Amino acid sequence: MIRHIAGTLFIIGLALNVAVSESRNVLKLPSEVSRFFGADKSNVGDDHDDDSVGTRWAILLAGSNGYWNYRHQADICHAYQLLKKGGLKDENIVVFMYDDIANNEENPRPGVIINSPHGEDVYKGVPKDYTGDDVTVNNFFAALLGNKTALSGGSGKVVNSGPNDHILIFYSDHGGPGVLGMPTDPYLYANDLIDVLKKKHASGTYKSLVFYLEACESGSIFEGLLPEGLNIYATTASNAEESSWGTYCPGEYPSPPIEYETCLGDLYSISWMEDSELHNLRTESLKQQYHLVRERTATGNPVYGSHVMQYGDLHLSKDALYLYMGTNPANDNYTFMDDNSLRVSKAVNQRDADLLHFWYKFRKAPEGSVRKIEAQKQLNEAISHRVHLDNSIALVGKLLFGIKKGPEVLSSVRPAGQPLVDDWDCLKSFVRTFETHCGSLSQYGMKHMRSIANICNVGIKMAQMVEASAQACPSFASNTWSSLQRGFSA
Repeated sequence: MIRHIAGTLFIIGLALNVAVSESRNVLKLPSEVSRFFGADKSNVGDDHDDDSVGTRWAILLAGSNGYWNYRHQADICHAYQLLKKGGLKDENIVVFMYDDIANNEENPRPGVIINSPHGEDVYKGVPKDYTGDDVTVNNFFAALLGNKTALSGGSGKVVNSGPNDHILIFYSDHGGPGVLGMPTDPYLYANDLIDVLKKKHASGTYKSLVFYLEACESGSIFEGLLPEGLNIYATTASNAEESSWGTYCPGEYPSPPIEYETCLGDLYSISWMEDSELHNLRTESLKQQYHLVRERTATGNPVYGSHVMQYGDLHLSKDALYLYMGTNPANDNYTFMDDNSLRVSKAVNQRDADLLHFWYKFRKAPEGSVRKIEAQKQLNEAISHRVHLDNSIALVGKLLFGIKKGPEVLSSVRPAGQPLVDDWDCLKSFVRTFETHCGSLSQYGMKHMRSIANICNVGIKMAQMVEASAQACPSFASNTWSSLQRGFSA
């Protein structure tokens, strides 16, 4: 038993890299890096448009499942409550979420979801438009385009917007360069999203559209891809090269109630929603909110934080938030203040939030219990899969380009303003090839999308990719991370 416990603690130590400094205890997770994130100190704008004729529509989408991803569905439910208080009707809010959190056996408050340590239940009343296996890329696109005939399952609700209407899309999930996660396969690729947004614009069925995107490397979804002239304004939780961050996590400050073993929210997401709850949205512009959220999400800390970005038709940032979210009448007398009073002292890399959950679950479970054994198994499998993916991608690069040049090719980053890849079909086919031989990329492995895109960009042929992937992965474990069970992300 002592050997068993010691082995488990050794694995946890390797995964979580617990370090103690003289000033405070620091739980260092494997994806954390020491960088300086400077806050944007530019002056915020104060222009805003008056309300115009038209209907407000919203699509809210959580692209993950699993209790360790609690925060994504919590973000989406919180956004729903915000919009309802702003006056939007259920018939105009389309909700996508797997719906496996509120009544999950892991949830210490059955039937309740919170998005902050002292927050109220945000799950109550949320429409169940598309849940479970109906949360798909195709259904998201069909709902946005108002195409009921293209739907498969779900409530059938779509954005049946007209030329004077305003649309808000909020998407919260894991991501990687050029890709956004889904609880079902395939994942959402940037070029496909941009094509659908162009199609929506060509249909003449909206006046303006705002897209708020929470995901790692979320800037890569729009960088070099979203043109001006579509009347679309997008902001992202991070630039094209960095992670986004979970917050209200166990062991951090502020932390969730003691009974929770998972992060309650995402830093960018709770920043824009908590800001919206403080102000009269008739008098706060998208631009003002962007700067406040950018400053809060950057944190000014050398260890964690990300750079919130904006894309598309930036002139729309002068619009009042009211045009897209409505406003809570209780806030009518609130005055906008550009001093950011909302702060988060610590955050957790999105890709490490699952390890954090498994570790706290293991630590708190009684010795010898089924729960402790399960948590150890989950942690071991997650770590093993990470190591397998990292090593396999690195080996593919060395087989294709040589030991010295391989790492250089895989890690290269294109100049700002350029899209991730020239041939998106190549990227998708190479992803599928790799997963066929090496297993699912999963939420963690999406970080390697840039490496696979770089393999396409230098002109590698399919036969070469097949041979390199087969040599790198002559076999892989048939566990929960296997492509045999999870399917293919492309």
